[in-house]
Amino acid sequence: MSSADVAAVVAELSAGPKSIIDAKIGKIYQPTNEEIRINLYVFHKGRDNLVVEAGKRIHLSKYIRPSPKLPQAFPMLLRKYIMGGRIVSIEQHDFDRIVKIGIERGGIRSTLIVELFARGNVLIVDSENRIILPMNPVTLKDRRLRSGEIYELPEAQLNPLEARVSDLMEAFSRSTADIVRTIATKFNLGGVLAEEVCARAGIDKSKPSKEATEEDASRLCNAMHELFSPLLRAKTESGVGAGIPELRPQHVKKEINGKLETFDVLPFDLIHYSGYEKEYFDSFNTALDEFFGKKALEQVEEVKEAQKKEKTLGVYEIRLLQQEESLKKFEKEIEKNNILAETIYANYQLIEELFSVLNGARAKGYSWDEIRSILKQAKKTVPAAQKITNIDPRIGTITVDLDGKSVNLDIRKTVPQNAQEYYEKVKKFNKKKEGVLKAIEDTKKAMEKKAVAKAAKAGRKLQASRKKHWYDRFRWFVSSDGFLVVGGRDADTNEEIFKKYLEKRDLVFHTQAPGAPLTIIKTGGKEVPESTLREAAQFAVSYSSLWKAGHFSGDCYLVKAEQVTKTPESGEYLRKGAFVIRGERNYFKDVPLGVAIGLELKEGETRVIGGPASAVRKHGDYILEIIPGSFNQNDISKKIYRIYVNELNDPRFVKQIASPDQIAMMIPPGESDLKSQKPEGRERELSPEKNTKPSK
Repeated sequence: MSSADVAAVVAELSAGPKSIIDAKIGKIYQPTNEEIRINLYVFHKGRDNLVVEAGKRIHLSKYIRPSPKLPQAFPMLLRKYIMGGRIVSIEQHDFDRIVKIGIERGGIRSTLIVELFARGNVLIVDSENRIILPMNPVTLKDRRLRSGEIYELPEAQLNPLEARVSDLMEAFSRSTADIVRTIATKFNLGGVLAEEVCARAGIDKSKPSKEATEEDASRLCNAMHELFSPLLRAKTESGVGAGIPELRPQHVKKEINGKLETFDVLPFDLIHYSGYEKEYFDSFNTALDEFFGKKALEQVEEVKEAQKKEKTLGVYEIRLLQQEESLKKFEKEIEKNNILAETIYANYQLIEELFSVLNGARAKGYSWDEIRSILKQAKKTVPAAQKITNIDPRIGTITVDLDGKSVNLDIRKTVPQNAQEYYEKVKKFNKKKEGVLKAIEDTKKAMEKKAVAKAAKAGRKLQASRKKHWYDRFRWFVSSDGFLVVGGRDADTNEEIFKKYLEKRDLVFHTQAPGAPLTIIKTGGKEVPESTLREAAQFAVSYSSLWKAGHFSGDCYLVKAEQVTKTPESGEYLRKGAFVIRGERNYFKDVPLGVAIGLELKEGETRVIGGPASAVRKHGDYILEIIPGSFNQNDISKKIYRIYVNELNDPRFVKQIASPDQIAMMIPPGESDLKSQKPEGRERELSPEKNTKPSK
């Protein structure tokens, strides 16, 4: 949630139909580590639930996550102090992402403070602003959020609701960034609202702050006041009527993976999103609940489904899943600790200076509290002091922010010794990784052995029969009309196809974007139907750089073989894999990207095939469609291989005709995902039917 979102939800909760002022507090639950739910009885309205998720959201909700069977300490303590009390106030602190909920019980006043920035926190403080208990006890370089400490607010940002031209000019004079970044950070706006202010003011957002004039500042100031005017008016609303009419709570939607989905929630209209589809709501609380609450409940259901699915898995499958999760964890730790060790060496001089200052102060008898106080005062003048984010006096370590990474350092050790500590962790996790890799291999062997036994028991007899073809080392497919379509894998194979296999009677496809296969249809002198042309066009765009870029459609063109030449214009040079096209081109626009993988199981030819889905369906079984996604070529190939092993229950046979390496040959370069985890089609019995021979 942005500061504007917080202002809007607080305005609704403090007045109008969604007001929780004078609501009685019931039980408090903690469904997850960062979320609490407060049961409320709202006068004249009935029961409701206030959901607070540290660092993320606060709103009334009808989407309730199940409560844990054993309540945690934090909600139990909240019950002790505020259950049965009444909410007497709710306010936002100075247009920051901090909400204060005033509660009174038996004449005793306490405040529930919700922090919605960074990792966030939820705290309860007494009437003297002393922390009774925080959800997440933390010690930062300038704040201690622990029981018994006086609650200190974070360093204040400029309030855009009260911004003056002089405030903007001062912020610009001190900034080295452009205008949009300066107002986003200094005025607590965030990226989207900062861009909106620039757009309304008619100011170039990328203009350096140092070049900003008073006229620019005046226009930006007016744009801020105009943008947030609904929130300014909301503060003066009496709370009578149908809510805050100036607000326009909404979901902003766009097409994601072919489906219209919500990607942002706003309390009012933005010019920035004028071209997007929107869904409006009667209140901002409802909009937030449909955006955050519904999604949170869906995640719970997904976890339940995963747990249910896990129960149907065999012992080996469950073991393998656990081992693969451990492997990912160890690899992340290895990468993280290597980076931290290298970061220490990259900041060698800075760390040495810090150690020298801190060890010198300790030698002079300064306590850790005194050192912390000195550093807090010096952080604006001493650059090195700004790097320290935490001090742990119990073990003599400091936490330092180096190149955006949080590094723990022991001041009693040298810089190389601190780096070595991280390298030792790398060694430890490498040993664990080796162990889990061996365990995974053992589990896979056991699974294969079990699968072979199961297949033998079922009396299945699948025989691999593979022929060698000249086009095997290129990209290829047989169209649904029986025409062979071949494409290069890189510049070298594009050259080879052009020089050795392109005939005058062939047709050639290529994309508008660079980095695509030289795709040829081997016509054999026959007329090529429109369906094959469409499939060849999809093949050309799908195996091009468009896939790696994450596009879902692209343009390509068709020419005759005689139009393709390696002879450049006078004075020009052609690099390897490049060609000159002369003459008219026949364009295919907005061709959808998409590839399918299948198994061709016919007598005399058992192999993995790939290409456009319509062509693969014509010649194969166990069809899996692939779209641009998030898995690399190696991972998606292994995933498909495992699916085929599970479907055919014959690992040896699958490995012979569709090993991960063979499947990878059919996968476009870049990241991909499966449209469905379940293959289409049914298993065919191997019969002596004739294979459809491609036209060559």
